[in-house]
Amino acid sequence: MIRIADGWKDFSVLATGDGYKLERWGNITLLRPDPQVIWKGQDLFSMDCDAVYRRSDKGGGAWEFRRPIPAEWTIGYQELRFKIKPMGFKHTGLFPEQAVNWERMGSLVSAAIARGRKPKILNLFAYTGGATVALAKAGAEVTHVDAAKGMVERAGENARLSGISSGIRYIVDDCKKFVLRELRRGNRYDGIVMDPPSYGRGPNGEMWKIETELFPFVKLCAELLSDDPLFFLINSYTTGLQPTVLNNLLTIALGGGGHTEAYEVGLPTGEGIPLPCGAGGICIYD
Repeated sequence: MIRIADGWKDFSVLATGDGYKLERWGNITLLRPDPQVIWKGQDLFSMDCDAVYRRSDKGGGAWEFRRPIPAEWTIGYQELRFKIKPMGFKHTGLFPEQAVNWERMGSLVSAAIARGRKPKILNLFAYTGGATVALAKAGAEVTHVDAAKGMVERAGENARLSGISSGIRYIVDDCKKFVLRELRRGNRYDGIVMDPPSYGRGPNGEMWKIETELFPFVKLCAELLSDDPLFFLINSYTTGLQPTVLNNLLTIALGGGGHTEAYEVGLPTGEGIPLPCGAGGICIYD
């Protein structure tokens, strides 16, 4: 099953082919590599766009600007607002396909609030805060944790752009160290969402490799759930982690007590085909 984020007005995938995707971000068009696009398509490099991220034979790459564009600009999704900026390694600061998860978690938070609760949510590897902003806008109290100070600062900018002035706690730290401290403090959360990288290092050189670290980390985080939790959600962009892997991981690590499901996430394209953008797994507690 694939869940398509088809509610965007300020973003669209115009065309795909030969390892690239042509996207519209507001009124700016960007051509970026995408490892999932292994099919042939139009000659995207001959099409009009504002900037291209060109891969380097030595690894990485760099932006080539075909015309002057702002250093950063804002796009919206429903009531949410996000800063977009062409950054290193092809990123823009936002993953639009995650809108399907924002809506799913937001509806669970809204339902809990309607029952008189004020859910506390933990967002780990939280990047620029797409999920943080969506959850806070739905009424949750959110703790946002990421090891990169610049990304946490950008999350704060996105929250302010979205009209959110309170309800978010920002933490710059290694996620595992933070979780261990929260356990010692006795803090608990009604929902946990994480977007773990395939590979990375914490601020003090801590190593992370998703194949070996994710399962024990999820088990550790499960101890942070409250007695009446709402959900536990994992996003994954690692090609080898199929939805069934996430489903199995959540089922075993969380030990039951909720309904677990997993799925691909994706975006609609100008060709009328879905662009796969990774996988999601969620355990929802009744």
